[in-house]
Amino acid sequence: MSTLAAKLRTTLEMIKFEHSVFALPFALTGALLAARYAGPGWPAWRQIGWIVVAMVGARSAAMTMNRIADLEYDRRNPRTAGRALVTGALTLRFAWVFALLSAAVLVFAAWELNRLAFLLSPVALGALFLYSYTKRFTMYSHVVLGLCLGMAPAAAWIAVTGSLDRRMVVLCAAVTLWVAGFDVLYALQDVDFDRRAGLHSIPEKFGVARALLVARTMHAGVVVLLGWLAWSFGLAWPAWAGVAAVAGLLVYEQSLVAPDDLSRLDAAFFTTNGFISILFFVSWGTALWVAR
Repeated sequence: MSTLAAKLRTTLEMIKFEHSVFALPFALTGALLAARYAGPGWPAWRQIGWIVVAMVGARSAAMTMNRIADLEYDRRNPRTAGRALVTGALTLRFAWVFALLSAAVLVFAAWELNRLAFLLSPVALGALFLYSYTKRFTMYSHVVLGLCLGMAPAAAWIAVTGSLDRRMVVLCAAVTLWVAGFDVLYALQDVDFDRRAGLHSIPEKFGVARALLVARTMHAGVVVLLGWLAWSFGLAWPAWAGVAAVAGLLVYEQSLVAPDDLSRLDAAFFTTNGFISILFFVSWGTALWVAR
């Protein structure tokens, strides 16, 4: 049992399970918006439960596939040489089994939600698995990663209603730009390795200073899109307070990173983005509660 527990801990570390906080609040916000504007007012607990299961399955499958696909690069990159598949703490066979089981969890959860969610689940998996290979042929891998997380609120809307409102595309675009922007920041630490390995990224293509400008432009777009969405739904003041808080945190996140100083990159990537997603969910959820 202790061996199994240790393997589980290693697996959760490999997929950075704690980072599920990045996308899950946006999915839950999509579910609340769907129930408020196209459903009974609030989503059923059963729906929320299966949405959470689907999100965990999707992210676990995607992160494990990413580690499988990048294994040879992880071996060559000093920053990633301590990862579980590289050191042998987990076997490649185990990773494949875990990825496939996680994908099955997503499909089953989608089946439990509704027919459209089930039919679209393979499409979602295709996008999640494709991301792992995009760095080999395009610098826009950051945008693909953003889209993978950006699908979450639209998927949650579908899970609650069995259909899709076009306004969810705006929220998806906002999440896509948010994730792409902080992934550009994260990629700054691998510029030299990416160039040696023949991998593509915005920092590898344009250099650190211009990549920072791209990330800041993306994050400015996030604030614009969230403001437009709050206006289109006619949300109450807590939603606008949330947009302001997101804007402030994005400015703070960008201030932590400079072309000649990447020492605070972890704080920008992990801590700040966790606060952004949680504050967004709390503020928009409160706005919907006020308007009920």
